[in-house]
Amino acid sequence: MKKLVFISLVAAGAIALPAAAQAQSTDSNKPEVTIGAQVGRHNLGIDLGDLDADNGEFDDLNIKDTGTIYGGFAAVDFPLGENLFAGVEGNASLGDGPIEAEYGVSGRLGFRTEGGAKIYARGGYQWVDLDIENLTGVSEDFLDDNGISTPDVGGDYLVGVGVEVPVSKVVLRANVDTIAFDTLRGTVGVGIKF
Repeated sequence: MKKLVFISLVAAGAIALPAAAQAQSTDSNKPEVTIGAQVGRHNLGIDLGDLDADNGEFDDLNIKDTGTIYGGFAAVDFPLGENLFAGVEGNASLGDGPIEAEYGVSGRLGFRTEGGAKIYARGGYQWVDLDIENLTGVSEDFLDDNGISTPDVGGDYLVGVGVEVPVSKVVLRANVDTIAFDTLRGTVGVGIKF
């Protein structure tokens, strides 16, 4: 169902692209709001290599630490002169594999090219809701029956870089982020400027 919703959003963006291709004048001093959909891959960076090097006790534990995420974002950017801008962005995604959901907020600081493309760095905080059973291959019933408590939501600081390319009111974008330099998260998306 999540994939169907995302595909529908992307298709709607693709249909709207030709209609939005007519250039419209904008006031460069006004905040720019962008809302859109995104899809990506998130590698959680879990490595048991150091733990099982000596005795091999984790050899049977099957860690699946990469999942696909589907979600949305909203950003507001404020001009800081002719080419610089600062803004804030929020995101929320559902996932598959080891990721049930993730959500966060970040600040953005970047440069706008003469053609309107934005290149930026961002920093903020990101929470990840894990599917422990899918991540480890160990059933939640087994963990509960044996009194093993495993936290399934974690969060830490996020840093990353991104680029947005406008086509009138439609924005195509790509981001690469890390959470605490432990994970690697790449997303692509399409949004509409207001």
